[in-house]
Amino acid sequence: MVLLEVIVGLTILAVGATTMVALADASLRSVSRAVAADDAIVNADDFLQAVALWPRADLDRHLGNRAEGRWQMRIDRPKPALYTVTLYDSAGRAVLHTSLFRVQDAAHAAP
Repeated sequence: MVLLEVIVGLTILAVGATTMVALADASLRSVSRAVAADDAIVNADDFLQAVALWPRADLDRHLGNRAEGRWQMRIDRPKPALYTVTLYDSAGRAVLHTSLFRVQDAAHAAP
């Protein structure tokens, strides 16, 4: 009888230990995905900071969807002086989005 209790106890212990190992592995994978996502956002932010410095003429040249390095970038102009810039990753998920205001010079101003 004692032997049977020991076997049951060891089985319960083995199941618990296996569950803990599986949870630890899932946690490590989650942390790894979070670090990769954070790195992607930092890299996208660096690129978006450079785009934010582009003058109006450069933004106009890049309107629409374009591949820019590892990013897909979409620039829209919803209003004459407002641009929206969205960076997408390779899976098509939006990583960062911002709006940029560029003063319309007198040569391009609508009458």
